[in-house]
Amino acid sequence: MGYSCFMALDRDHVLRSAAALLTRKSTATMDEVAKAAGISRATLHRHFAGRDALVRALEALGIAECEAALDRARPEEGSATDAVRRLVREIQPAAGLLAFLYGESQLWEGDRQNDGWQRLDSRIGALFQRGQRGGEFRIDLTPVWLTEALYGLTASCAWATLDGRVAARDFPTMVAELLLGGALRREEP
Repeated sequence: MGYSCFMALDRDHVLRSAAALLTRKSTATMDEVAKAAGISRATLHRHFAGRDALVRALEALGIAECEAALDRARPEEGSATDAVRRLVREIQPAAGLLAFLYGESQLWEGDRQNDGWQRLDSRIGALFQRGQRGGEFRIDLTPVWLTEALYGLTASCAWATLDGRVAARDFPTMVAELLLGGALRREEP
């Protein structure tokens, strides 16, 4: 195995260790991140100049994992309602990382916002639009709002799961059914 390949694998290990720690403890220090990854603080700083660089790398990882979850969920297939349920199931493994990122205000301020969020918003919004056009979802709730609600419920349920207040096996039902309970179009009495 070449040196650059080793460095890439090592960086991925560091990122995933940091994600696991910061998901549980968002205020963890760089020293704690290094310890969780099983490396020295100096090695951590060779990978990431500081907390901002680490958070930006975690953001890229989170976006990539969400895009992969969307691909696996096949949002253009079947009913939009079923596609939302598939998306929630597929996104669950990344939910803790998303919850951490959701609370990192520096990711949402100014002009340094990652374009990946816009790609995700567009793809998820298109799913909700499809459901509205097909008569499944209410039209008084915008696709933008439904997308934000999905992110918020995902983050909230991830925190509740990490705290042991929600069983991991219940995550998909808790998120999807609460979201769909408000989004589904009902017949007027």
